Amino acid sequence: MTNLVMKMLTHRKAGFAGAFVALLCAAALVTACGMLLDTGLRGAVAPERYAGAPVIVAGDQYARLTKESGKEKAKALTERRWIPASLAGEVARTPGVGKVVTEVTFPYAGFTAHGWESAGLTPFTLARGRAPEAPGEVVVDARHSGATIPGHRVVGVTAQALPSQDTLFFSTEEARRLAGRPGQLTAIGVFPQVDLTVRDAQVYTGAARGAVEFLDAENARIRLISLGGALGGTALIVAMLVVVGTFALSIQQRQREIALLRAVAATPRQVRRLISGEALAIGVAAGPLGAGAGILLGIWLHREFVGLGAVPANLPLVVGPFPPIAAFLCTVLAGLAAARLAARRVVSIRPVEALGEAGLPARRLPWSRIAAGLLVTAGAVVLTVVLASLTTEAASSPVTMLTALTWTIAVALLGPVLAVPFRVPGVTGHLARRNLRTGRKRMASVVTPLTLLIAVTCTSLFVQTTMEAATQRELDAGVRADHVIRGGTAADARRVPGVEAATAVLRTSVRVGLDKYTAQAVTPDGLGATMDLGVVAGSLARFGDRSAAVSSTAADRLDVAVGDRLSLLLGDGTPAQVEVAAVYARGLGFGDLTLPYALVSGHVDDPRGTVLVTGGDRTALERALPDATVLDHVVAIAPAASNAPATAIAPATAIAPATSNAAVNYVAMGLIIAFCAIAVVNTLAMSTSARSRELALLRLVGTTRRQVLRMLRTETASALALSTALGTGIALVTLAAFSTGMTGSALPYVPPLTYLAVITVAAVLALTATAIPARFILRTPPAEALGTRE
Repeated sequence: MTNLVMKMLTHRKAGFAGAFVALLCAAALVTACGMLLDTGLRGAVAPERYAGAPVIVAGDQYARLTKESGKEKAKALTERRWIPASLAGEVARTPGVGKVVTEVTFPYAGFTAHGWESAGLTPFTLARGRAPEAPGEVVVDARHSGATIPGHRVVGVTAQALPSQDTLFFSTEEARRLAGRPGQLTAIGVFPQVDLTVRDAQVYTGAARGAVEFLDAENARIRLISLGGALGGTALIVAMLVVVGTFALSIQQRQREIALLRAVAATPRQVRRLISGEALAIGVAAGPLGAGAGILLGIWLHREFVGLGAVPANLPLVVGPFPPIAAFLCTVLAGLAAARLAARRVVSIRPVEALGEAGLPARRLPWSRIAAGLLVTAGAVVLTVVLASLTTEAASSPVTMLTALTWTIAVALLGPVLAVPFRVPGVTGHLARRNLRTGRKRMASVVTPLTLLIAVTCTSLFVQTTMEAATQRELDAGVRADHVIRGGTAADARRVPGVEAATAVLRTSVRVGLDKYTAQAVTPDGLGATMDLGVVAGSLARFGDRSAAVSSTAADRLDVAVGDRLSLLLGDGTPAQVEVAAVYARGLGFGDLTLPYALVSGHVDDPRGTVLVTGGDRTALERALPDATVLDHVVAIAPAASNAPATAIAPATAIAPATSNAAVNYVAMGLIIAFCAIAVVNTLAMSTSARSRELALLRLVGTTRRQVLRMLRTETASALALSTALGTGIALVTLAAFSTGMTGSALPYVPPLTYLAVITVAAVLALTATAIPARFILRTPPAEALGTRE
């Protein structure tokens, strides 16, 4: 059997090359996704600032909840949890402790600022100058030697600089004043390494010091786990769909050969073993190469995420053996499953029927395939209904792509029924239509990857545009301010002549239980003059220091109404209780919760927000606030929801709630889209290359080379038109369900030019993948091509 398998592979190199490419790409994609997941699970950040301290005492950076079963669950906090300064004395009195170093950390003028008391944590030493002693004196790190700090005098420069932090030192007293956390510390360094147990704090050693130093790295790990798992699952489904389609086309092209084997007494079991052996050989050859390519792809993907700011540079990519091994096993198993599934009918029917279908393909699909197609369609309908009921991005994101893929699988199963050729005038149109009618299975094999490409691309792109458009609509309708100020305070803005109202706005997140909600903190005075939240219940007139407004979506999730008490954890884990004063409709634009500024500002890492100003003149504002940036009705800033290049947008976007990084999603799904594009080219090239005898016969009966090429283009255009209709329909159904749940409207936002670009790229790929192999085939004289072995 092994000898026969190798002969088959040698004899049909072109046919098996398509399966090889599909499996290689699948292995590469799974490996890259696995590396992201592995980095999220096992990645660690080496400490920089805390490198010199063997033990760090700091706040617990997790919100914890003990369930009734006794099992504890934890979720990472988004802001740093500070600890009481009194703990330093308690730690210093612990037996074995030789020295403690206290620290406060806060952002200042683009630097990470500290008191000079904590220089020994790294340690930092002075290269020149002296330590800061009085207010207005600072020490900069070695990278900023010669820099000027507005309003301060540089009195010293350190001999060191941290790789990923720009460091600034104040005097101890000045740093604690500027940090705005009286009686609290960021961390305590302990020398030498000892076993500690500290109340109201956690003890960190080894790699854990890096996790508490870089909170964004820990959050990035969580994002990588989510992204790697979701992307890997999507990649596996797409890979299986593509590989099954590729093997189905390969088996279809060999149907007569397999039928002849059955006719000469080969048993179904022997034929299955032969096909499985071929798939195993291809998988074993493609798996290692694909895994190797996947490692390079994973390195590139990590570098892109670092460049987009989604992953910190000091969270290195984990390159381990598990993702390549998993990808290799998945590739081999996918190949075996795809081959056996594709050959199921030709192996199971009687030899005479198999020969008959090889010569004259059946016009009707097997009932089993129709039943499977209808069952998958029912599943797609259920997923669509479920998607329309999901109101959070975390819940809807994985279901969205799964819904589109399920609809595509249904199309793949029912493809020959749906593959109805269009009427095209002329001789080449007649030939194309006759070919497509007699080769519906071949047309369906071409339609499936094209439909997949269009559906996946449109869904990926227009989920983002739908959310961005809905958010922008709510902001445009809700922001009444004339100006946005960055770097100033609402109190200073109110003193400017002509200003009617000024509202300070901070963006953060809170947790209710362990569920995360986006939030904005605002000053109550003049709130109605600067923003309109679209209140549907209650009134903002009741909004005060211990009250909150809740979006209607969040109110449904939390099951609260006006007048109810709501217990929550602020960004740094501090518990708080507020009374619901109002419920509003514009949650996409303004966040799930609106909280008092006084309640939140002391519990965020960076209390600098934006100030919305109604009334006043920009020139007067700039003159009164010389250190601030004043933005007019149209400003040049990038949306908070993405890392897109700066563009001219409304000032409302400057206060948009932070959402998932759209650019990261585009890069991640770009891999899936690229795989689908390769599948399109691969399938069309295989389909065209296998028709050399058919095309030679056409030329012998008088069809010119030009007419043959035009016929092939017409066939591809017909398949493309059908795929465009199916893929667009799948995307629209999925997007409508997504938009219903997330925005309350069933109308997604589809930019016409972007959609046209998607269809154009699909058309170019399809026509190119048909024309190139066809031109190679037509170079061979017809008589010679007709005489070649089939």
